[in-house]
Amino acid sequence: MSRLIYSAISSLDGYIEDSDGRFDWCAPDEEVLSFINELERPIGTYLYGRRLYETMVFWETADATRDLSDGEEEFGAIWRAADKVVYSTTLAAPSSDRTRVERAFDPDAVRRLKEASPTDITVGGADLARHALAAALVDECQLFLSPVVVGGGKPALPSHERIALELVDERRFSGGVVYLHYRLAPH
Repeated sequence: MSRLIYSAISSLDGYIEDSDGRFDWCAPDEEVLSFINELERPIGTYLYGRRLYETMVFWETADATRDLSDGEEEFGAIWRAADKVVYSTTLAAPSSDRTRVERAFDPDAVRRLKEASPTDITVGGADLARHALAAALVDECQLFLSPVVVGGGKPALPSHERIALELVDERRFSGGVVYLHYRLAPH
């Protein structure tokens, strides 16, 4: 059975985007990106909400549209090699290969995917992760805390739910980013 991992980059005060909807302050440097690539390499499927998918689909053609660093090229290749499931009521069709659109998040379908998948799965986007956490589907959280306080915006984690976590690993990067890896405690 595969693991479902929620991975997010947030501000120190816990937001994935600020109150203006921006997240430019959390772009990973090459050191962090190299580490992220190692985490992402074994992922076989990404679960996305529409907004995050529309941000991430950049990687489908990024190498053709601009010069990329080695870390960015590697991330793009990892992203393109994985399957993507996008949960959206408004997206007509995907704009990347290996992608399908589902109209609603179905916890039972995700359970079946976890049971059948030979590789780990990530859930991306705070709203979708909130649904997966509420359904007790998430096995681990990987949080990257950026050295910035934005004062408000979209929280990385649910604000009205208690979730017990066990720290598995942590790492500090030279640019001030801190990685925290948690396992969700059994219910």
